[in-house]
Amino acid sequence: MRFNLSEWAIKERSLIVYFMIIVIAAGLFSYSRLGRSEDPSFIIKTMVVQAAWPGAGVEDMLDQVTERLERTLQETPHLDNLRSFTRPGVTTIFVNLKGATTAAQVPDVWYHVRKSIGDMRSSLPAGVIGPGFNDEFGDTFGLIYGFTADGFTHRELRDYVESVRSKLLNVKDVSKIEILGAQDERIFVEFSMQQLASLNIDRAALVAALRSQNVVQPAGTIQTSDEKLAIQVSGAFASQQDISNINFVVDGRMLRLSDIATVRRAFVDPPQPMFRVNGEPSIGLAIAMQDGGDILTLGRNIDAAMKSIIADLPVGIEAHLVADQAVTVDNAIHEFMMSLWQAIGIILAVSFVALGIRPGLVVALSIPLTLMAVFSIMDLAGIDMQRISLGALIIALALMVDDAMTTTDATINQLALGESKEAAATFAFRTYAFAMLAGTLVTIAGFVPVGFAASSAGEYTFSLFAVVSIALIVSWFVAVLFAPLVGLAILKAPKTADSREPGRVLKLYRRFLSAALTARWITIAATLALFVASILLMRLIPSQFFPSSDRPELLVDLSLPQNSSIHATEAAVKRFDEALKGDPDVNRWSTYVGRGAIRFYLPLNAQLPNDFFAQAVVVANNVEARERLQKKLETRLAEDFPNTVSRVSPLELGPPVGWPLQYRVIGPDLGKIRDIALELARIVAADALSMHVNFDWIEPAREIRIQVDQDQARLLGISSEAIGGVLNAVISGTPVTQVRDNIYLIDVVLRATDEQRISLETLRTMQVPIPGGRTVPLSQFATFEYAQSYPLVWRRDRLPSLTVQADVQQGTLPDAAVQSLEPEIAKLSAGLPLGYRIEIGGTVEESAQSLASVVAVVPVMVLIMLTVLMFQLRQFRLLVLVLSVAPLGLIGVVLSLLLSGRPLGFVAILGILALLGMIIKNAVILIGQIEAERALGKNVRDAVMDASSARFRPIMLTAVSTVLGMILIAPTVFWGPMAFAIMGGLLVATVLTLIFLPALYVAAVKDKPSTA
Repeated sequence: MRFNLSEWAIKERSLIVYFMIIVIAAGLFSYSRLGRSEDPSFIIKTMVVQAAWPGAGVEDMLDQVTERLERTLQETPHLDNLRSFTRPGVTTIFVNLKGATTAAQVPDVWYHVRKSIGDMRSSLPAGVIGPGFNDEFGDTFGLIYGFTADGFTHRELRDYVESVRSKLLNVKDVSKIEILGAQDERIFVEFSMQQLASLNIDRAALVAALRSQNVVQPAGTIQTSDEKLAIQVSGAFASQQDISNINFVVDGRMLRLSDIATVRRAFVDPPQPMFRVNGEPSIGLAIAMQDGGDILTLGRNIDAAMKSIIADLPVGIEAHLVADQAVTVDNAIHEFMMSLWQAIGIILAVSFVALGIRPGLVVALSIPLTLMAVFSIMDLAGIDMQRISLGALIIALALMVDDAMTTTDATINQLALGESKEAAATFAFRTYAFAMLAGTLVTIAGFVPVGFAASSAGEYTFSLFAVVSIALIVSWFVAVLFAPLVGLAILKAPKTADSREPGRVLKLYRRFLSAALTARWITIAATLALFVASILLMRLIPSQFFPSSDRPELLVDLSLPQNSSIHATEAAVKRFDEALKGDPDVNRWSTYVGRGAIRFYLPLNAQLPNDFFAQAVVVANNVEARERLQKKLETRLAEDFPNTVSRVSPLELGPPVGWPLQYRVIGPDLGKIRDIALELARIVAADALSMHVNFDWIEPAREIRIQVDQDQARLLGISSEAIGGVLNAVISGTPVTQVRDNIYLIDVVLRATDEQRISLETLRTMQVPIPGGRTVPLSQFATFEYAQSYPLVWRRDRLPSLTVQADVQQGTLPDAAVQSLEPEIAKLSAGLPLGYRIEIGGTVEESAQSLASVVAVVPVMVLIMLTVLMFQLRQFRLLVLVLSVAPLGLIGVVLSLLLSGRPLGFVAILGILALLGMIIKNAVILIGQIEAERALGKNVRDAVMDASSARFRPIMLTAVSTVLGMILIAPTVFWGPMAFAIMGGLLVATVLTLIFLPALYVAAVKDKPSTA
């Protein structure tokens, strides 16, 4: 006799009750320990490699630095692509790994990058600084404070902020804190070139005097029999006054530095990236949490620490909470937990109404047992409570009670037949346990593409597979171990003899099923016609990757011409700040000048520092205010900032993308790809669905070229190297030493006065020292001319790449815009010269890659399903019957998405794949019931009628519970498309399982001939 797990549980009831208590206690403990976060963690598989070659132009940087680095980086394992942007003197390369790269492989790959670049560093030109590496590109700073000051200098404010940072670093679970917007100080020694020349002062001697006095070097140590004495020599600079007072000898006389130069203390010029809060200059603190931490706990700890710190700040310095992920997560988890409890309440109500009080109580008690076990396993597996795992709990909730409902329903039926409680409680295991297990495994297989999709999107949604799988396996054990034991204590045999009589709904179903079986070929044909119609209608459903977030923030990008200075960007930001002040829809805002916003939530499309770029994070009062504010800002930016490429967008969900429409023009020649990109931009701009067309780079910038007469220079005894050094020292300035001030190191910079540094005429008359102590004007051996060059060049996989970027009209999805543009762009691509191509990027590319990663795992899903089904059914004919129902859920999916207006996005596709498992599970158990009825000697039609009637209630209960539970998350932005897909698909598929599958069975299976 086959081992009966339910029978064993009844015999060992004390042990089972003990385990029930342990599971509940462990679940409650684990629930309090589970980490809380907004989004599931996923690895940003990007490393930034940066190198500098001061003085080099764009062409030299491309040929001598970028190209050499990229050739080496192309050998990186698991490489997807290289993207680089090159500016005069600086190259920045993004090393992007394939989505299939696992989190465990990434550190080894980054080690390989460092090692390979270290091995080839000697082949770079002399004077190259770096390369440096940043593999912490994905660090998320969920808490950001901005500090403003009234009546305090920037340095005084920075001192206080540094003190706050030191204290916050001691708070538990803080991993790092970055300072935003702080400006380093400089001591500028500014001189007139003419005055130095008239006094016969050698600039090099001046630099040597400053360096030699401020040098730090050992002066020896005296060892005595009693002690050790260190010797220190005075002379180190402690302030700018010490520098002003330095004397040096010129032609036998002593001169004080302050007599021939202006010594002043100021901030770095040009400024470093700035940070503004609510339109005021600010210094920010961005706080990152350690891996595995609880953002809610961190938020409470930081809040408590800040209250104590703020109380000690002087009047005039104010701290503003700029970003608080803890509040966002707290609200999101609260809303989801409310939805979870409401879903539990709905399922309980359905169970009590359909099964009765006592059977409903058995199902009700199985829910906390299952949830507590799930929480315990989530804790052990390191799965936090976040957007995906919480949604998975709601999705799995109805599935969790499916087995308990089946067990309880079977027990009631057996009690009604007069069986003893023990026999009735163990009947379900004997009859349905392995069919339920097969159905559970098939349902889990439906989520396999979610769990093993080798892409960032798959990694983002992995916990959906993990939590649903855990919940379904646990629910099976609860149904066969705990539910029979609880049923033994609670359930009673029906008192009335007519309790076995079918109800009205079941009678109506039997009449309808009988008619369908009689007209089975019409039933089959009508079902197939609906299926074909759904496939044809599917093209009417818009496509989407991930939806926008329902958070109230807006991101506002401001891109000035790429040769703009950071001063011009700051001026534009100040004008933008004025547009926000007093707006009733604005709660607060922060602005990053010269860089993009720091990654304050994981899916942010982070931007690297650039003088011409600024990004504002505007927090509206609510989502409705965000929608109004977006329209107002788009209008204001278009009217008042005509020379600025701007974009106003809500936060993204899923892997970061940026501009939704992107087309890359790739080819060897910069001029040619520029011409192609301009024609491509004309096509995109002409389409009614796109707007705000722009380029990631295209416009050339002016530069001054100094043509040196080399023969004349040699006669004077000077070289281009010496001329470049003099020009750099005069115009940009040369750091000559450092002043050690508290925790800061302040560079002392030697340069010309302002009027001599920014005037072309002064540049012509600039005195250049020559051997012998004399000077000559630069114009004596050089000529000046204006020219143009690209201030920035992007490359992709070692070829220049110019991207045409655009947004889509309000209410339009990127896929629709791409389809509209496809014919014209195809014509343009067909006429391109050899070696040039147009590639699609943006949302459509990321969506295609993510979907491809899911589709790649579908064969594994199908293989698992087929194997499990074959073990359970043991007949190809039955296997085909079960599989024939699976795709019919598409009828309901298409209908529900069309009626609701929801797009078919990545998450909805995951729901459809999961739906296959749910449908097949019901079909497997129904076919198993039919085969069991036939084994009792019934003919095919009677067996189908009786089996379908027996399975009607549990199948419908599960479907109704699932649909009602999904209603709670259907209005949400993220889960809505999946909820509607599952609700519509499951409802239709359930009806077809109970109508179409029996009709198909009767049509395909014939009665065995009588042996009489």
